Amino acid sequence: MAINSYKVDETSSHKNKFATLPRLFSYLLKYKGRILLVLLLMAVGTVIDLINPLMLEKAVDDFIVPGDIAGLLRMVAVFAALNIVMVLAIKLRMYVMAKTSNRVILDLRQELYEHIQKMDLQFFDSRPSGKILARIIGDTNSLKDIIENAVITLIPNLITVAAVMAIMFAKNPKLALASLCSLPVMIAGVFLISIKAEKYWRAKRQKSSNMSAFINEDLSGIKIIQSFRAEDETDKTFQDLVWADRKEFLNAVRWCDGFGSWIDLCWSIGTMALYLVGISVLGVDSVSIGTYIAFGTYVGMFWQPIMNLSNFYNQAVNAASGAERIFEILDTEAKVTDAKDAEEMKPIKGNVSFENVTFSYDGDVDILKNVSFDIKAGETIALVGPTGAGKSTVVNLISRFYDIRSGRILIDGTDIRTVKLESLRSQMGIMTQDNYIFSGTIRENIAYGKLDAGEDEIIAAAKAVHAHDFISKLEDGYDTALTARGGELSNGQRQLIAFARTMLSMPHILILDEATSSIDTKTELMVQAGIAELLKGRTSFVIAHRLSTIQNADRIFVIDNGGIIESGSPSELMEKKGAYYNLYRRQFA
Repeated sequence: MAINSYKVDETSSHKNKFATLPRLFSYLLKYKGRILLVLLLMAVGTVIDLINPLMLEKAVDDFIVPGDIAGLLRMVAVFAALNIVMVLAIKLRMYVMAKTSNRVILDLRQELYEHIQKMDLQFFDSRPSGKILARIIGDTNSLKDIIENAVITLIPNLITVAAVMAIMFAKNPKLALASLCSLPVMIAGVFLISIKAEKYWRAKRQKSSNMSAFINEDLSGIKIIQSFRAEDETDKTFQDLVWADRKEFLNAVRWCDGFGSWIDLCWSIGTMALYLVGISVLGVDSVSIGTYIAFGTYVGMFWQPIMNLSNFYNQAVNAASGAERIFEILDTEAKVTDAKDAEEMKPIKGNVSFENVTFSYDGDVDILKNVSFDIKAGETIALVGPTGAGKSTVVNLISRFYDIRSGRILIDGTDIRTVKLESLRSQMGIMTQDNYIFSGTIRENIAYGKLDAGEDEIIAAAKAVHAHDFISKLEDGYDTALTARGGELSNGQRQLIAFARTMLSMPHILILDEATSSIDTKTELMVQAGIAELLKGRTSFVIAHRLSTIQNADRIFVIDNGGIIESGSPSELMEKKGAYYNLYRRQFA
């Protein structure tokens, strides 16, 4: 499995840089009414813009040259009225399109977030959270301009270019050819520039993602960084990432700036060719002054949209790299999903069976090999063994955070792969060594285990794990506001709140993965008493390195070498003087 970290640039599976844009624009179809209004307003503005040079030509040839002031004033009034309508149409279409593009970004970000929420743990194991955050925030933000300009820039400018060419050739084919003589040169130059620009924009998004991943990782481990006085080293790493991002950005901008310079050159060549052909080939008297003015205006109206389209192309290249990264996530299917015919899990009694279960995280090395056991409802099973033996893997498989390679896991005789994940996990309570505290009040954190819980239920859960005493002593009690990760509390206090959260959910199966490691011995004895009373008759799995905490377990499984090498009650295993006996002796020597 390839390592994905801030040190590694992500690769894309899309070979065509614009393959994702049609899919991106399809999100606009949800707002057909707004888009039709924008197109109508765009048509009004474009038509008026196209007839302006013709009105200018008529004003010069029919009113200014003959000296018809009254006719000129009438023409100016019509011209002013039409252009006021055009300005209002442009302003309104920009407002409607900006509102629509923001809504599309909201829809896309919501879809991406919901999809990520449903992904299995293996997805998160293989990606730094900072890079996932970059997809949700940075990459989606990069799409706003391209979505908006796809309608208000791309379509009207393409129509304008085609219409201007048609009008110019209809009025005077020779002048039209002269004005557009540099068009092939422009196309060739833009094609060559675009290849380089696209390469650097994609690299820029990769470097930005690396920087986001590092910042997230750095802030999450700030205590370790400060403890080992590694601020200078991390600062240097951050500078390297920032400068790498800056380098790719400047490379992309330099090449994109080449679009404008190249088009300006072609524009100038076309304008000079217009007057050169008009004067030296066609002759001064063969073309009216109004026609020259009209053609000069149309040349500007032709090349300005080309300039706008080149800017749109720059945006499209940048957006395409962002869209690739977003759709790559959306196209990544969760490996742990509900079967098509999955049913609701019935109320769990607590019988758990492993039948020849084999599991591997990477598909190569088996962590568990043909593991089998049967647990009766209400039993407390302790899992012990060396680090990395597979203790946490066992409980993760029971919750179906990962899918097994072979065998079956049954709860009350039902294969857990045949039931809906939500109905399975909702009946389980899971406590780990590092339980996350969310930003919010203590009450809200405890109620996370049961969102509709009343005050009495929350307090009862806190009392059961002996968290009520310390909570009551806080100035705001259960309304005490906490930041993410609960930095205002001690490790033990955070653990007790997490315990209360789990207790409130009233699980049918309880999983404690090193859950009491952050609690002092005295508090742990009180918590154990509360757990024993509250979870009487419920199946529980306890992983603990402190063997003193599992002496009341019904059975102990010693896990090593991919399986259960020893099992039995604490007293039975001590009498055997086998693996568990040796672990116990080493710990209490």
